[in-house]
Amino acid sequence: MSILINIIYLLSISLFIFGLKFLSSPRTARKGNILSMLAMFIAVMVTLLDRQIIDFVYIIAGILIGGLIGTIAAKKVQMTAMPQMVAVFNAFGGIASALVVIAQYLRYPNQVDLNNAVTIPITLFIGMLTFTGSMMAFAKLQELMRGAPITFSGQKTLNFMLHLAILVLIVLFILDPGTNRMQLLLLILFLAGLVGITLVLPIGGADMPVVVALLNSYSGLAAAASGFVIHNYILIVSGAIVGASGLILTNLMCKAMNRSLMNVLFAAVGQESDAVATAGKKSVTRYTPVDAAMILENAQSVIIVPGYGLAVAQAQYALQDMVELLQKNGTTVLYAIHPVAGRMPGHMNVLLAEANVPYDLLKDMEEINDEFQTTDVVLVAGANDVINPAAREKGNPLSGMPILQVDQAQSIIIIKRSLSPGFAGVDNELFYDQKTMMVFGDAKEMLLKIGTNLKKE
Repeated sequence: MSILINIIYLLSISLFIFGLKFLSSPRTARKGNILSMLAMFIAVMVTLLDRQIIDFVYIIAGILIGGLIGTIAAKKVQMTAMPQMVAVFNAFGGIASALVVIAQYLRYPNQVDLNNAVTIPITLFIGMLTFTGSMMAFAKLQELMRGAPITFSGQKTLNFMLHLAILVLIVLFILDPGTNRMQLLLLILFLAGLVGITLVLPIGGADMPVVVALLNSYSGLAAAASGFVIHNYILIVSGAIVGASGLILTNLMCKAMNRSLMNVLFAAVGQESDAVATAGKKSVTRYTPVDAAMILENAQSVIIVPGYGLAVAQAQYALQDMVELLQKNGTTVLYAIHPVAGRMPGHMNVLLAEANVPYDLLKDMEEINDEFQTTDVVLVAGANDVINPAAREKGNPLSGMPILQVDQAQSIIIIKRSLSPGFAGVDNELFYDQKTMMVFGDAKEMLLKIGTNLKKE
């Protein structure tokens, strides 16, 4: 029987790997989700049948309640709130792993071998850190607290002392014969929660995509560690897959921003600045939606640069309707997608897929950067930091970050509510360029007006 169980587990693991492979492309992402869900369903069913379950009433109740919450969340959560939902899911993954190891210890307090003596406190540390860190990320993304970095004197010293204290407690747990182990676990739980909070506090909105990816990796590592505690192979492998893919994604995001992970975690990028006040002293070229429509309909080629402002305004449908009108008039249209546009990896891709934008029109930064200089018009909808030429200069939070070369286009139309800086707090000189036309207002409203004024062939 154990051989059959392991074979089914192997099947489940294979489906997870294929699912992850399909998730690498928007075109096959739906299939990847289905395969991954099937893999998890098989893993859960086999585990329930294989292990000695105390009471299925609680299992069934948990499935029904959790399934209901998940269904409502999937139906109700807006695309703009998707990063917040991912952060909450990361938090749930972390706390679930922490609860699993606590339950395992309470069930067998006198049967803790050396393997469990090491993995139980480590799992508790990673799981609780992931929970509080993810909830802090949620609070910042949801604007329940200040999105800019929050720092205080001695913060790095406090972080170091917290990690050192947790390391000492883990060693004591391993060496303790068993009388004080529960108290040690509670202390680790508390201090790990503080670490999660102090880890995310100094991180600003510009770095939130990296933080979301990193916390996702932590949730996977916590799951893998809990698998060692309860001797469950599928939990070890699936957690390791999530942990490894999250770390790879974190590394890719850091490269896209030309910054190290240490710089993201400890440099407090995105401090509030006086960029807005400075901007008020400069002049911009203001255009109306009617003017923008006239310029667009006379262009042979147009590149669209979407940003978080597009998501906030829920303007993806209005944008695609406008693009379809341009295409009917014979204009070539492409979308330029920066790796960190939005508030999580792939945010813009998912947002545009929701509006049925063809996948072959979505071009990554490396694919499209050379085409800006031969493009008639670039239309920027709600993007800021990812097009800011200040990234080419030294001495600011964006220095060295690869950007979309929008300033090389012949004409630029930027739809934005105001001249306020992006998450990094750096004023954008592109707004004041002579070839830049600023259309101020809500992205959805402005795009609808532009579409209305385009000539219909």
